[in-house]
Amino acid sequence: MSAATLSPAPAPGRASAAPHPAAARRLTTALRAVRVFAGAAFDVVVLGVDEDEAAGVRRRR
Repeated sequence: MSAATLSPAPAPGRASAAPHPAAARRLTTALRAVRVFAGAAFDVVVLGVDEDEAAGVRRRR
């Protein structure tokens, strides 16, 4: 006795629901950049964090 599983073939001309891998990576990278920027903006505006020395910026006195 044997068992076989059949799945229907995709209809010709229909796009798949999954985005192209390169497009998904670009979207992920863009969302990560927005998250980092928003976190840094929150730190500066709300918390008043200014880490010039940690970034290697020197102020002239």
